[in-house]
Amino acid sequence: MNMITVPRLAQVPLCVNSCWFVGSVTQDTRCVRQRQDKPPDRKWSPLPVHVSPPGPCTCPSGSTLLKEHVPKDQYDELVERRAKELHQHKARTTSVLSRLLFALPNSPLQYPIQGFKVLPLTKTLIPGLAVHSGERSIYKVSLTVSIGLLTTEFPADRVKVQGHGESRLVMESFSLVMLNDLLSKVSYTSTVYHVHTGDLAFFQFEDHEAVFPITIKQTNLPVLYDMGTDISSQVTITTKTFLRYAQLKILLSSIRHFYSNIKVIIADDSFEPEHITGENTEQYIMPPAQGWFAGRNLAVSQVTTKYLLWVDDDFVFTEETKIEKLVEVMEALPELDVLGGTVQRNQFYFSLIYEEGDEMEGGCLHRKSQGKFNPLPGYPGCFMASGVVNFFLARTHSIQSVGFDPKLKRVAHSEFFMDGLGSLLVATCNHVSVGHQPKTGKDKDPRSLRQIRRPGNEDSKFKLQLHFFKNYLKCVKYG
Repeated sequence: MNMITVPRLAQVPLCVNSCWFVGSVTQDTRCVRQRQDKPPDRKWSPLPVHVSPPGPCTCPSGSTLLKEHVPKDQYDELVERRAKELHQHKARTTSVLSRLLFALPNSPLQYPIQGFKVLPLTKTLIPGLAVHSGERSIYKVSLTVSIGLLTTEFPADRVKVQGHGESRLVMESFSLVMLNDLLSKVSYTSTVYHVHTGDLAFFQFEDHEAVFPITIKQTNLPVLYDMGTDISSQVTITTKTFLRYAQLKILLSSIRHFYSNIKVIIADDSFEPEHITGENTEQYIMPPAQGWFAGRNLAVSQVTTKYLLWVDDDFVFTEETKIEKLVEVMEALPELDVLGGTVQRNQFYFSLIYEEGDEMEGGCLHRKSQGKFNPLPGYPGCFMASGVVNFFLARTHSIQSVGFDPKLKRVAHSEFFMDGLGSLLVATCNHVSVGHQPKTGKDKDPRSLRQIRRPGNEDSKFKLQLHFFKNYLKCVKYG
């Protein structure tokens, strides 16, 4: 939220019967004069006249300072590029709708305070505009906007209108009834095409002023999935494999034991791919060793059902792997995007605690293992979290909207949920479980392949550098 600084309270006249706001874009803080015929009421607390931007965040004890993992000879240039990208990010994601508005008491102005939304470049009636006032010899109101035009019907003889079809509309009448009738017919038309932005309308009568938001938004087309009649038309199972065909075949066999017709999509970046056959099984061959997240992206991109179930290639379905039970929860709670289960009845999840920090250093992030939030009503053993284990049911559209960063090849899991923080609503449940294949001597990879599969220090260092730039973080703690 962008804020501006105004003089201290002692230097600013107190405002009553008006609306305060603190914001940016026009860099303007408006205050109407205090009515001289009414003494100030000192019983209420004064409104803040300055809201500070976020200050430096505090790194939790044990955090990794990310700048220490950036090469010193690249640091200054990297920080400059990072600041430029943050500025562009904020330009894309903030608008006047982020401003902080205050409605002061005893105002005679009636206006919409929430929910007034217009299509871009489309004339829309402003609902609820009116003045509630005692008798006056004349009534005069004004409306002012920034990126739109205001219109009303042509007035009767006893009403005077100025600024019809302009950004400032002034209406004056001897009759309050006629004035309110004209206010009920005021329309707003944005003059700038934007898919999601906003405007602020300033509504004034005598010494009273109110500010209300106008959301300018292009309506999204719904993206709907036909659920069909059975689990096979509702869920696709997705996995990524690399050099583990023995385990993959056990997984597939166990899936077919319980779900004979469900589609399974496999992303495979092995050096020498082995052809996997079977009905309703799709294997997508990638260039060798492209990595964990690139494979996830490929597999997820081919899903056409409403939900996908992500599994590792060394899992095994059991009597407790009831996909239908996960679907039941997701259907009952359509706000959810991701629902995790358990692996061998072990319920792994974590919370992400993020403090934005300032623009100089960046934010602080703490991943708390086994951190959780509120329970899901009606579903014992289910509760909200920020991230879950690699066994989860998810809405296909939600996962595709966030995506998996292909830069992360071998050190990656929490990073997907970090990128989805604030976008994905995640929960975990303990009533659906998948098994994990036991390790055997035959499972051991040759040393050369083990070095590819298992990350080294360079992979971990690269991930920290990525967090520094991409997520604008100062520090991160994995706990």
